[in-house]
Amino acid sequence: MLLHKQIESNKRKSVLIILFFILFVLLVGASVSYVQVGEPLWGAVFAGILAIGYTLFMVLSSTRVVMAMNHAREVKRSEDNPFLWHTVEGLALAARIPTPRIFIIQDASPNAFATGISPKNGAVAVTTGLMERLNREEIEAVLAHEVAHIKNYDIRLATVALALVSVIAILSDFGSRILLFGKRNRNVHPIIAIAAVVLLILSPFIATLIRLAISRNREYLADASGAELCRNPYALASALEKIAGIREPVREASNTSAMLYFSDPLKKKMAGLFSTHPPAEERIRRLRAM
Repeated sequence: MLLHKQIESNKRKSVLIILFFILFVLLVGASVSYVQVGEPLWGAVFAGILAIGYTLFMVLSSTRVVMAMNHAREVKRSEDNPFLWHTVEGLALAARIPTPRIFIIQDASPNAFATGISPKNGAVAVTTGLMERLNREEIEAVLAHEVAHIKNYDIRLATVALALVSVIAILSDFGSRILLFGKRNRNVHPIIAIAAVVLLILSPFIATLIRLAISRNREYLADASGAELCRNPYALASALEKIAGIREPVREASNTSAMLYFSDPLKKKMAGLFSTHPPAEERIRRLRAM
């Protein structure tokens, strides 16, 4: 019962965060046009169109780009890695989703991630370090976490969040150029104009914080869903403890793909609002309380 309450709570939080994110994009667009011509509506409309177009582009190309970025090699037959193949296949069956494509990253640091905008085109990737340094139950638990991401459409949400951050950066840059070099409407209310300028300056920073909040919240949800899927929250907690305790970063990981990984692949000593993942200690505590 506690597990299902946690899952539902995390889902509600994610919906509220993404709705706030969308409204924030429209507000930034409105601020740009208000500063320029004194009319916020067309800027909000332009921001909405830009956000939709850019999001569709990123969603349609996400899996191919992410796997290439991390130099992942696809496992195309069960004979190539029977344990990995059959474990993912079994978890997908339990989750009632199509079996995701499977990839391996040649890297000694244990980690994994999932991608794909829907269960129909989902994919999971594991490092060779994960296969070598964790036991079978821990590997299964990590894979359950990644399959849960696919089942919960988390990657689509992460891709949308990243696209919205990019759109806000574009709008902020455009608005800043107007402020410095372009023509500004002199009839706008001075207090509202100042608020719009401050928003344009701070918007990329605020947008990044929102994206990171989404990422951290979805990790908690995937932990809970993954524990339910493999029926072994202690193995997932043990895997997380081992991975978090290894200070060797994943060489192929970048800032762009870091939020997709099971645990922070860059091993940054950063916590709170600026981290891509929740504190490992808190995740472990929640898992062991299930």
